[in-house]
Amino acid sequence: MIGDLLDLVWPRRCAVCGRPADRPGRHLCSECLNRIPFNPAKGLCSVCGRAVEGLEGEYLCDDCTGPDRPSFDRAVSAVRYEDAAREMIHGYKYAGQLWLRGDFADWLEGAVSARFDASAVDIVLPMPLTALHRLDRGYNQSGYLARELARRIGRAERGGILVRKGHPRRQAGLCEEDRRENAKGTFAVRHAEFVRGRTVLVVDDIMTTGATLSEAAKALKESGASRVWCATLARSIRA
Repeated sequence: MIGDLLDLVWPRRCAVCGRPADRPGRHLCSECLNRIPFNPAKGLCSVCGRAVEGLEGEYLCDDCTGPDRPSFDRAVSAVRYEDAAREMIHGYKYAGQLWLRGDFADWLEGAVSARFDASAVDIVLPMPLTALHRLDRGYNQSGYLARELARRIGRAERGGILVRKGHPRRQAGLCEEDRRENAKGTFAVRHAEFVRGRTVLVVDDIMTTGATLSEAAKALKESGASRVWCATLARSIRA
């Protein structure tokens, strides 16, 4: 009721085209939603979720069969990080446009439901920020996504269990090899009893090479997690 009243006083505008939003409680109109570059539900690498056009079933990509195979068991990304999706995510991540989290949670929920058995998830963890990045940004964008996704699939979200160590450089702008090196040993797990023997779903905003998610999964498995699944809002077209 409060949301309906606010919509009457301050009508929502589409975050892309600026026209009145025609979807209750959302900030993306139906026309712009149809232009979002969603990833397919088929033709995905069975580990990292990389999509290959024209494939119907699952396969294993070169990255997931080589020596740098990721530590997570499976991953999925809702959209490609390009066009309108890129603009929206950039605003959410860097410009405090947190009102977009409802739209983004829709995308994540759909991707997770298509890729995983959500009932098998025991706990949802957000990708943590370093202390310096948190101070600079003022919020953890992945935390909001994890909290909303956990609520929708009926699971507990536990911030503060997966934590960052040290002060690594930002991953943006680094090549694949440097990303892996920069991410090494940068995660720790507090209260391992919450993850021991459980299926953990880690939520992040953008996946590029998967190096950060892989290091997070490694720390969780070393603390006793039985499976680590990853869900990201977007996947960079660089990877």
